[in-house]
Amino acid sequence: MAVMQIPSDHPPIKQPKTGVLLVNLGTPDAPTPSAVKRYLKQFLSDRRVVEIPPLIWQPILRGIILNTRPKKSAAAYAKVWTEKGSPLAWHTAAQAEDLAARIGDIADVRYAMRYGQPSIARQLQAMKDDGCERILIAPLYPQYSGATTATVMDEAYRSLAAMRWQMALRSLPPYYDDPAYIAALNQSIEGALAALDFTPDVILASFHGMPERTLTLGDPYHCHCRKTARLLSEAMGRPLEVSFQSRFGRAKWLEPATDATLQRLAREGAKKSPFSRRASHPIASKHWKSWPWRASINFKKRAARILPICPV
Repeated sequence: MAVMQIPSDHPPIKQPKTGVLLVNLGTPDAPTPSAVKRYLKQFLSDRRVVEIPPLIWQPILRGIILNTRPKKSAAAYAKVWTEKGSPLAWHTAAQAEDLAARIGDIADVRYAMRYGQPSIARQLQAMKDDGCERILIAPLYPQYSGATTATVMDEAYRSLAAMRWQMALRSLPPYYDDPAYIAALNQSIEGALAALDFTPDVILASFHGMPERTLTLGDPYHCHCRKTARLLSEAMGRPLEVSFQSRFGRAKWLEPATDATLQRLAREGAKKSPFSRRASHPIASKHWKSWPWRASINFKKRAARILPICPV
């Protein structure tokens, strides 16, 4: 059978490839008020994140929040910023590099941020230009939420909408109950506990908060967090306290709140309580030192006790 020859004037044909795009929340480009303002404007304008009607929300965002919060948030980011930049950015980049090294030539592995750079649109276009015809979008959120996993996929599909020749996309499902994920959490926490010079009275697993309204509307995030905690407790063979942190605004958020839980534990006589902070994967940047530090101060003020922080 004759082999069809490509015409000499035909554009170069790239070898078809499969791609994996890891997607994290995002971070400002720098720990400065202007960079933080840019980041917050994009983040807090996402209808998946703030579900208040834009006619009501945007004047509040542009008139109040973006003129007051950036300076405070920039100071918090500055406390965790490194020579390599934002911890969330370089941890995510390192994760992509490690995955690429593990799977070799099987797939082209890159990372993107839902808010900030490198953007999902930019990375998808670059992967298409390099010959990727099938791409797995991997939101780095173990527990599913409309404000995290769903908005990543929204942005990915918006990016495809601008392409005439689209790639095939698949998405990584939430892995809140995956045995490998639970085992990794267990290993991380047990390693941190082994390094302590005391036996804890309580272990507190704190998840990022969400408005309670999201639960009543059908968002599975609360249920996923609870199942993660239950499976982790079973794997560790010890009970876990569960709480939710980072409330914003006047709406009621998922409970119990972490600060209230720490106050209750102190009143009940817990003297030594490791604080295991579970967030996106890797952990979100500016809250990593600032929020647990404030929680620790409150806990110690109440009972002059020990509150070590265990990242997972």
